[in-house]
Amino acid sequence: MIRTLFIPLCCAILVGCSGVHGNRIVIGSKNFTEQAILGELLAQHLEAHTHLPVERRFYLAGTYICHQAILAGRIDLYVEYTGTALGAILKQSSSKDPLQVYEQVKREYAQRFQLAVEKPLGFNNTFVLVMRGSDARRLYLQTISQAARFAPQWRAGFGYEFMERADGYHGLVHTYGLGFAATPRIMDLGLLYRALLEKQVDIVAGNSTDGLIAARDLAVLADDRHYFPPYQAVPIMREQTLTRHPEVGIALEQLAGKISDQDMRRMNYGVDGEHRDIQEVVREFLRSKHLD
Repeated sequence: MIRTLFIPLCCAILVGCSGVHGNRIVIGSKNFTEQAILGELLAQHLEAHTHLPVERRFYLAGTYICHQAILAGRIDLYVEYTGTALGAILKQSSSKDPLQVYEQVKREYAQRFQLAVEKPLGFNNTFVLVMRGSDARRLYLQTISQAARFAPQWRAGFGYEFMERADGYHGLVHTYGLGFAATPRIMDLGLLYRALLEKQVDIVAGNSTDGLIAARDLAVLADDRHYFPPYQAVPIMREQTLTRHPEVGIALEQLAGKISDQDMRRMNYGVDGEHRDIQEVVREFLRSKHLD
């Protein structure tokens, strides 16, 4: 079912793409809260600092759809994560050095795709394995290695992309010797924590900046064998757009290093935990950083 959903989405994105947006900037995002927040943040900042009209095309499914959309010229700009770009798009093994990964992605994206990788926004959103806090305390679990011996009793839930990508499920299972009670359930990212809290599954792959982790008494298992690479958030932009509108590059430079892990968790919780409007959460953040 999940696979079939991607086909019409992809067609809708790619059909009729001219790659020319005139004097407007089209910003995309993947299909989860953090990505919509980041897309809105870029949009508000560019509207304030370039005076260019901005079109928002958020929730474009996952990594591969966003990548195809920007290559086709359907969007000009979106936020990617360096480890994802290296493993899922470039299909290359990753270093544990964030700067090395960033430089490799920047170089390869320019050479292969004519895409500019801007400076990191400041936070690292790595994959994390998450379980109910009550279970982690009862079993005295803090690391994935410690949890491996209990995995045969657990039901796992993962996103489709995590199951397929090179830095996802298969490598994780091999690194830690994980074996679950049944084949992992594949579900939409927005449903993972609900399934965990309702005890439909016992462990999920989330993101380290998810705002609901602390708010819902969920426990993160430490990646003690350092399987996951760095996942610094970086704006990706078409070089053609950057050439046509250099002021966009200047505006993006102002955002470099401005979003900490804590900032991102707070914004995510504002939307997911407090059910606040994304635009309001973003405006509040930009004001707090004197970026409005």
